[in-house]
Amino acid sequence: MPISETWLLPDGVADVLPEQAQVIESLRRDALDFLASRGYQLVYTPFIEYIESLSSLSESNQDLDLVTFKVIDQLSGRLLGVRADMTPQVARIDAHVRSVEGIARYCYAGTVLHTKPQGFSASRTPLQLGAELFGHDSIDADVEMVDVMLGLIEQAGLLDGVHLDLGHVGLFRSLVKYAGLSKSDERQLSDLYQRKALPELKDFTENLKAGSDFYALGRYSSDLEALQANLSQAILDDTDFRDALDELITTRSEIQARWSDLHIGIDVVELRSYHYHTGLLYAVYSPNRAAPLAQGGRYDGIGEHFGRARPATGFSCDLYALTAGQFKQIETIVAPKGTDAGLLQAIRDARQNGARVTQLLGNDDLSSVPYATHTLVNVAGKWQIEKI
Repeated sequence: MPISETWLLPDGVADVLPEQAQVIESLRRDALDFLASRGYQLVYTPFIEYIESLSSLSESNQDLDLVTFKVIDQLSGRLLGVRADMTPQVARIDAHVRSVEGIARYCYAGTVLHTKPQGFSASRTPLQLGAELFGHDSIDADVEMVDVMLGLIEQAGLLDGVHLDLGHVGLFRSLVKYAGLSKSDERQLSDLYQRKALPELKDFTENLKAGSDFYALGRYSSDLEALQANLSQAILDDTDFRDALDELITTRSEIQARWSDLHIGIDVVELRSYHYHTGLLYAVYSPNRAAPLAQGGRYDGIGEHFGRARPATGFSCDLYALTAGQFKQIETIVAPKGTDAGLLQAIRDARQNGARVTQLLGNDDLSSVPYATHTLVNVAGKWQIEKI
């Protein structure tokens, strides 16, 4: 590579310049303060660790395994993974490092690394922020998590016009179990649901046990009332299916009571990360944007890999995506060089009031600070701030 091109960054990796970094950092601080006010305790996790620790999800989620960078540790010779998601690390903390009894609430914020972008124009180095709740398996925990997620979106000033999508993998799983499907048929059905391929779904389900129920699940995936009207009584009487449906209905009702102006959509065949989610799924979308602003779900038993299986639910978001296109002018006051007591006091006062003050060096003049917006000037013996 020519020396003139060595400054180029890999695809999906970018610098964050001051005008956007200020927006991102402000949101990160506000978000963590908000999560702390809801009882979520901040944890820091290592950027890299043994792949066995990071595999608590990748064993059941091949997508996560594929986006995890792997390197050989030159000290131990063992395989290391660079974190692609912080959820397995927080699960390790809950299960093995800080195994408190009862409910544990954690939050985190940090850069993760992906081998490939996880969406159109997505970063390979997202700044992931999220929250996890361990130790409670009732729908109340899921409702709290959705409520916290929406509160965070509101904190970011993005709540207007958004809609919440709810799903539940238990509906599909219980129907698969009821029909005794093979793994091959299960995978094909999951693919058809994800592609919303109704004609193919109709053809494929004609010869399956409970085929009409599988078709109804896709045909009426966004309308719970119509879905129940078109399902067989046998599957409606199935305990696992009924429990999942009741949880979805209850969650929608509880969230609507808290966020009365929010549009809530249903998608019972939303099966992202189907192999490790165990219950409710939730995601927040904004208009004219394909990727969710934030998403999460229930993944009970995640700590089993570390010797302590616990019910768990949580969500995460990418702060870069939340603040995409947002910039803030950096107001900078330029002070002249000097040690005059009044000047130094004026600089201290401005900084204590939250202003950004740069004092000139050497023989520099105002042109040496191209981003300056204000200057400190002496008017009749008093230092005051004037706009440039």
